[in-house]
Amino acid sequence: MDRNRNLTMLCDFYELTMANGYFLSGKKDTISYFDVFFRTIPDQGGFAIAAGLQEVVEYLQNLHFTEEDVAYLRSKNLFDEGFLNYLRDFRFTGDVWAIPEGTPIFPGEPILTVRAPSIEAQFIETYVLLALNHQSLIATKANRIVRSAEGRVVLEFGSRRAQGASGAINGARACYIGGVHGTACTISDVLYGVPAGGTMAHSWVQMFDSQYEAFKRYCEIYPHNATLLVDTYNTLKSGIPDAIRAFNEVLRPQGITSCGIRIDSGDMAYLTRKAREMLDEAGWPGCKISVSNSMDEYIIKDILAQGAQIDLFGVGERMITAKSDPVFGGVYKVCAVEDENGVIIPKIKVSENVGKITNPHYKKVWRFFGRDTGKAIADYISVYDETVDDSGDFEIFDPEATWKRKNVYNFEAKELQVPIFRHGELVYDLPDLQAIRAYCAQQVDTLWDEVKRFDNPHNYYVDLSQKLWDIKQEMLRDAGKQL
Repeated sequence: MDRNRNLTMLCDFYELTMANGYFLSGKKDTISYFDVFFRTIPDQGGFAIAAGLQEVVEYLQNLHFTEEDVAYLRSKNLFDEGFLNYLRDFRFTGDVWAIPEGTPIFPGEPILTVRAPSIEAQFIETYVLLALNHQSLIATKANRIVRSAEGRVVLEFGSRRAQGASGAINGARACYIGGVHGTACTISDVLYGVPAGGTMAHSWVQMFDSQYEAFKRYCEIYPHNATLLVDTYNTLKSGIPDAIRAFNEVLRPQGITSCGIRIDSGDMAYLTRKAREMLDEAGWPGCKISVSNSMDEYIIKDILAQGAQIDLFGVGERMITAKSDPVFGGVYKVCAVEDENGVIIPKIKVSENVGKITNPHYKKVWRFFGRDTGKAIADYISVYDETVDDSGDFEIFDPEATWKRKNVYNFEAKELQVPIFRHGELVYDLPDLQAIRAYCAQQVDTLWDEVKRFDNPHNYYVDLSQKLWDIKQEMLRDAGKQL
């Protein structure tokens, strides 16, 4: 898969009709501000994980129309010839700020902000949302599953049931950001460095005249990577005994004590308890037990509570597709424009559905951390020209219930968004995937356990500054007068 493949035409067609309209209306150079944000957390969780920024960067760096693209658009008989000529030299020349990958994020706050000429800012909507929505969704689900495993190894096994090649490849990357230890998807290792690995399928066992012969031969070929799939026929009656026999005859004479078994069906709690007993009695206490087969965070928590003896989980379709809540729901909305004098004019979307009313203006996002605990206390959205005085007490309120006010003290305020592009040039050093994964784990650790609960998590505060709140309310009043 070519990471530099031109995906410029992966857009909603209305991006092109609007761009043509802006061009003909003399608005192509009007500077616009757009925010990416989401409204609800998947699985009714307490937080989500930002991911997909690298894909956005690669897209913006390679954004251009080919002659074939221009010819296709001409064939639609919709577009002005001057606009088509303009597209020949089209590049992204704007500014981008974003919350780094791996950061816990919350509804309503800008994950990514674009400042660019209107055609450029509008045109990139589809792909920016595609990248951030998909990878943030999968990273969030993966992080839930990893946390449910309570420190045990989790591997991503979902390629064969992902939604297409990019779903498998970028999904494995997102899973790694969320905390999984590796993947079965080889190309994700080639492209992104997600550690790939694997052993055998049931077909390997079935190819030999006996299960024991299949196990023995595998141990001979891969003595230092011998994890045997023991449930092809009968896990307890033949699978584990044949595995023990192969370990004894091939590995023990070589002094190898590291090995494993995998169970892919049946009652995992019962089978792994019995397997642990059998392996220990046979002198293989270091043999690791892996399980797979339609796992998710709730199943993992349940079987561990039942005393399951598991060292590694292989998780497939329910993680790579975020099966329980498969849409992230991020949106891309204009929040401001600049006039000819460079004055920023806030814009707001008003709706009868209160949840769809946007926060206007070019904004900053802050996170307050307790100086004594290092824990995240609240997030705060301000107008771009505001600062936060974190030297004393600070009052915030829960926008979901404005009567609930909270005094914040002894805290440090940090801006969450960082510059990514300036005037179309990348100014951000993209971290490697290992660094993003480690950063994600560290940032999730700053959240209180109450926020990380799977069921009924604490509602984390995301507040608007008084200045931004007043601007929003005034714009809503003005909108109401037009009804």
